[in-house]
Amino acid sequence: MGKGLSAILGDEAAKVNKVTDKGAEKLVGTVASIAIDSIVTNPFQPRSNFDSDALIELSQSISEVGIIQPITVRKNGLKFELISGERRFRASQMAGLTEIPAYIRLADDRQLLELAIVENLQREDLDPIEMAYSCKRMMDELGLSQEQVAQRLGKGRSTITNFLRLLKLPALIQAELRDLHRNESADENNDGSTNVVFSMGHARALLNLPSEESQIDLYKKVLKEGLSVRRVEELVKALKNPAAPKTKAEKPEELSRLEEQLGAYFSSKVAISQGSKGKGKIQIEFGSDKELAEIISKLNG
Repeated sequence: MGKGLSAILGDEAAKVNKVTDKGAEKLVGTVASIAIDSIVTNPFQPRSNFDSDALIELSQSISEVGIIQPITVRKNGLKFELISGERRFRASQMAGLTEIPAYIRLADDRQLLELAIVENLQREDLDPIEMAYSCKRMMDELGLSQEQVAQRLGKGRSTITNFLRLLKLPALIQAELRDLHRNESADENNDGSTNVVFSMGHARALLNLPSEESQIDLYKKVLKEGLSVRRVEELVKALKNPAAPKTKAEKPEELSRLEEQLGAYFSSKVAISQGSKGKGKIQIEFGSDKELAEIISKLNG
C-alpha cells in the first residue's frame, strides 16, 4: 500500500496494461505511490472549470497534511492517465510534490470516459452545462441511448432530457449557469436563502421561447428585475401565445344611416348599438341645458 510500482511488480510493471496481461492481478486495485511527472490528465475529463482560489487552498492543505484520498488512474504503458482526482493532482503539483498515491485501474478509452463522468457525478462536481455535455458525450462516443445514460448515472430519463436541453440555450445563458453552480454555495445566507437571481428553473422556462434573441432578452429582464421562475413562465406563455387584438364589429349600414337621420333631427351626435338578439340602446349627446331642453321638446312633440 503506497509503495512504488517496481516494489509491487518489479520489471513487469511496464508490461501490464490489460487485465489479461501477466501480473495484472497484482496491479488491479493497488494503491501505489506514482511519480507526478508520469501522470497525464484525462482527455475525457468532463470538468472544464477549476476554481483557482480553491486549488490554492487545497494545495496549502496538501503541503501540511498530505494526500488523504488517493487519485484514480489507469495504466497506459509507462504513463498513467487520470480517471478522477484532477483537483488533487493539480494541487499536488502546486504544492511541489514529486509523488502522489494513486488507485490503479486497467481500463480502455470507453471505460475511461464512463468512469470519469460517473465519478464526477457521484461527487456532484459538475455544473449543469458540464453535466449536459457529459451526457451528450456518453451518447455520441459510447453509443448509448438517453435511457441507458440514465441507468448508468442512476437518474430518471426526464432528468437527462432536461440537462441535454440546456445545450440549446445561447452561450451567454450557459455561462450564467456555470457561474451559478460555482457561486451558489458562497452566496448562501445565514438563514439558508440565497441572493441568486437566475436559476435552473429560469433556464428551463426560457427554453420554451422560439429564438435565441427572445431568450436573451427575457434573461436580461430576469437579471434586471429579479423575476421569479413563475413570473418568467407567465411571460414565456404570453410571448408564445399573444392575445389576438379585438376587432371592432362593423356596424350594419341601416344603423349607421339611422344615426345620421336622428343626429340631423336632434341637431346632436347620436349613437346606436344593438346586440345579436336585437336588444340595444340609443345615445343622444348634448352639450348644455339648453340643448337638453331642445331634445326633450322634440321627443315630446
